[in-house]
Amino acid sequence: MARNHPPCEFDTIRELGARLRKREITSVALAEMYLARLKTYGPALGAVCTLTEELAMQQARAADAEIASGRIRGPLHGIPFGVKDLAATKGIPTTWGAEPYRTQVFDHDATVIEKLREAGAVLVAKLSMVELAGGLGYNNADAAWTGPGRTPWNKEFWSGGSSSGPGAAVAAGLVGFAIGSETSGSILTPSSFCGVSGLRPTYGRVSRHGAMALCWTLDKLGPMARSADCCGLVLEAIAGEDPLDPTSLPGAFAYDAVPAAGWQGPRPRLAVPKEATDKAQPEVRRNFEESLKVLAQFADITRDVEWPDYPWGAAVTAIVNAEGAAAFLDLIESGRASTLRCVKDHTGGFAGLMVSAVDYLQAMRVRAPMRRAVADFYSKFDAVVSPTRQTVSYPVGPDFDKVYPGVGGGPGLIPAGNLCGLPAIGIPNGFGENGLPTSLHFMGPALSELTVVRLARTYQEKTDWHRRQPRLG
Repeated sequence: MARNHPPCEFDTIRELGARLRKREITSVALAEMYLARLKTYGPALGAVCTLTEELAMQQARAADAEIASGRIRGPLHGIPFGVKDLAATKGIPTTWGAEPYRTQVFDHDATVIEKLREAGAVLVAKLSMVELAGGLGYNNADAAWTGPGRTPWNKEFWSGGSSSGPGAAVAAGLVGFAIGSETSGSILTPSSFCGVSGLRPTYGRVSRHGAMALCWTLDKLGPMARSADCCGLVLEAIAGEDPLDPTSLPGAFAYDAVPAAGWQGPRPRLAVPKEATDKAQPEVRRNFEESLKVLAQFADITRDVEWPDYPWGAAVTAIVNAEGAAAFLDLIESGRASTLRCVKDHTGGFAGLMVSAVDYLQAMRVRAPMRRAVADFYSKFDAVVSPTRQTVSYPVGPDFDKVYPGVGGGPGLIPAGNLCGLPAIGIPNGFGENGLPTSLHFMGPALSELTVVRLARTYQEKTDWHRRQPRLG
């Protein structure tokens, strides 16, 4: 691939922005570079639904003209990005990763797309995703019309779901950053499996207007990027109240303009839950212990803390099944679900239709005592720290329940965080089986994004795992 500038495909947002403002590179050149990489590597990774080449070049030319005139919109100005293909883009297909919606086109942009356009970011691709964000119970990596997403660290393994394309594209240097979504693990899992930084915001922090609804009381949109600092910059641009989304929260997210070296202020209080690594793979456990040594340089760590004991997994399953079946009722009842890629998704929606009103309401009611217990927990700690996932990525091919027997479990932090609407960030912290990434997870109380980003950023200032690059071949 010809270039007349130093390599920059794996640069952070701040690094790319500095090059743009110094006129060392143009937004047009960045867009062309990322589009070429998306075309070259995207298909083999199952990472791309639609390239937005014409729009990208229009936006890049406009960004270059504004930067040349001295009008800088902010740190994302001129930076190419991709978005999980559940966010509406005017006049461009939004397929939800699913065969029945391959030709679906909206006449409006999702709010998150509008906000990024206002920030001067350049949309280069709609990125692949597990069909319907996994709402019908998929159990295999081959669950999207684009085929299985593959982690660029080892293409025989899955990139994670349901934000499979954003995870793979960021890890492979195909975009400057990406927008993913999470209902219960769909940002954190691909961030872990692909070795990138992924931030799940507080429920309501980012407007979901124009994004596919899977589970109205759980869905969240958030950034996936090279570093925790990148995630903070993106969240600042996309957060805020939106009259088109009545669940959105008032107030902006103010992120530091320049990251200070080291942790600033009192030492944070971190809790390691019991069972955090009891059933983890040995490499996951080893890398977590090494991470704790780094964190101990600037944080006070308490181990074997009792995480509130509630039926986290059962509650989130009941809610996702019921709300997902309601969201896709027509698809299920019409029989068109039989055209979905994953065989389990052909009939998986019927499980949701069989969730009784009593079961759903009971699952919703238990969220109140769950939130109270978690709020009490966080009166003693600033954040929980644990492995993001107990294993490295799953191989492409077998059903999920056929791999890593006896491994997994843990205190249920991902379903707990989603049920209580808590922010969390996953960042790379080493490698495990088959050369695959492992990940470190910080979760704080509601609206504590600044704390979890700073924790992750300080860890990344002391390590270089987020700087590692896969060999794409």
